[in-house]
Amino acid sequence: MIKHIVVAAALVTGCLSFSTGQSFAAGDQCGTASWYGPGFHGKTAASGETYNQNAMTAAHKTLPFGTKLKVTNQKTGKSVTVKINDRGPYHGSRVIDLSKAAASALGIVQAGTGKVCFTRV
Repeated sequence: MIKHIVVAAALVTGCLSFSTGQSFAAGDQCGTASWYGPGFHGKTAASGETYNQNAMTAAHKTLPFGTKLKVTNQKTGKSVTVKINDRGPYHGSRVIDLSKAAASALGIVQAGTGKVCFTRV
């Protein structure tokens, strides 16, 4: 019974991967991730750092700069660790914008977006 309640809660919050069967903790945030790179490479990020599309970084609307996150692709189970150094995403209901390198490691570059969950490291 308890297992069914946990699975139901994970389904409601969107923090259950149907492909891998992996569930995520209540403190995790799950949703659609996008990526950005070429047009911003070498420009100043909101943190004051120079944006490098080849670094493991990400943009989030509210998390403090320097926050490290473990981001997991819900479809494949692949994970990367990124550092928040910019603000965004500003498109729709996306929850995080990844650098090109981070998105590539997660396997979402070609699709442009992917379903992820992330937690602080």
